[in-house]
Amino acid sequence: MVKGTPSMGKRQKRSHMRCRRCGSHSFSVHGKYCVACGFGKSRRMRKDFRWRKKKP
Repeated sequence: MVKGTPSMGKRQKRSHMRCRRCGSHSFSVHGKYCVACGFGKSRRMRKDFRWRKKKP
């Protein structure tokens, strides 16, 4: 219920670690896949998304 100082001491678990393929700190420890490049989920590199491109 409390969101202040006492709950800050419980933040020891890490959710992401460094990825073997792309090197970014976005490999999910629990899900076992990289959020940035898709390693562990797909063989292809995760790139070029519609939300990145500006619509005319």
